[in-house]
Amino acid sequence: MKKVTINSVAEYAGVSKKTVSRVLNNEPNVSAATREKVLKVFEELNYKPNPIARGLAQNRSFIIGCLYDNPSKSYITRVQSGALEACQQHSYNLLIHPCELRGQALIDNVDQLLTTSRLDGLVLTPPFSDSQELIAFLKQRKVPYARVASAIEDDESISVRSNDEQGAFELTEHLIKLGHRDIAFIKGHPDHSATENRFSGYQKALAKHGIEFNPKMVAEGNFSYHSGADSAKEILDLSPRPSAVFASNDYMAAAVLKMATQREIKVPEQLSIAGFDNAPIARHIWPGLTTIAQPVEEMTRTAVAELIKQIAEPQSEPFQQVLEAKLITRESTQALTQN
Repeated sequence: MKKVTINSVAEYAGVSKKTVSRVLNNEPNVSAATREKVLKVFEELNYKPNPIARGLAQNRSFIIGCLYDNPSKSYITRVQSGALEACQQHSYNLLIHPCELRGQALIDNVDQLLTTSRLDGLVLTPPFSDSQELIAFLKQRKVPYARVASAIEDDESISVRSNDEQGAFELTEHLIKLGHRDIAFIKGHPDHSATENRFSGYQKALAKHGIEFNPKMVAEGNFSYHSGADSAKEILDLSPRPSAVFASNDYMAAAVLKMATQREIKVPEQLSIAGFDNAPIARHIWPGLTTIAQPVEEMTRTAVAELIKQIAEPQSEPFQQVLEAKLITRESTQALTQN
């Protein structure tokens, strides 16, 4: 079978080779009708562009790197899913790079990654999306990057995040409206901006409803299941015991549920439990977790798509977007029962 080339596509579609190239690289200056016609020919001829030849011709690798360090496997899976979807839509490849380094060791590691992999750009997830050192380094190297779930106010770069503070406020207020006033809170990893944003939302809801903040009601977690279990032991030993627990992610909330069950504390009759993220575990355990749905896939998909656009059009305007975090109520919370 004769090999299908870019010239074959151009001839079949009745357009120039340059037009096919522009469609292939998602560049501007192509009408919607022409773009649709060329994409249809791609499908009809089963055209698969040669990534190596394509990269050499345009001095690009057509590879986006994704830098992450997060103890929640579900969160990383959702990040990868969103990033991969955007890459596939734009004929890019995705390189996943886990990293636990900080400071100069992080900079050296990313420098080596950029040199050996010839990445066209990097998408930064927490906590790296909040690293001022890393961002300054990428700017110095003139490496295109996009930030996911970052609290840094930087109008010069691509940023997509959800409103974590508002989400935490709404969840805490939901518990308060159910009659709870003794609401414990489990914080997340100290390196993640989401930790303070969610904690701030919790505190603001308490203040709005005239509930005095009690530091004894706050435990330090790090977004892992084990840290949630340790925090749960601390919280459930309090006297009087809180009537509700709000954990900064669903895995820590699930650990609270397990610890409560082991102590024969009925959920939600004796203890309401809520989490954050709407991870799969929130739906798969019983009782199902009340939580905040964070649009992780959409955030990452949008950030990567905008990053690829910036790579193709370096002079494009920086993209900033805040997505809504939504309250989802399930069986783990209910109105406070008065004894």
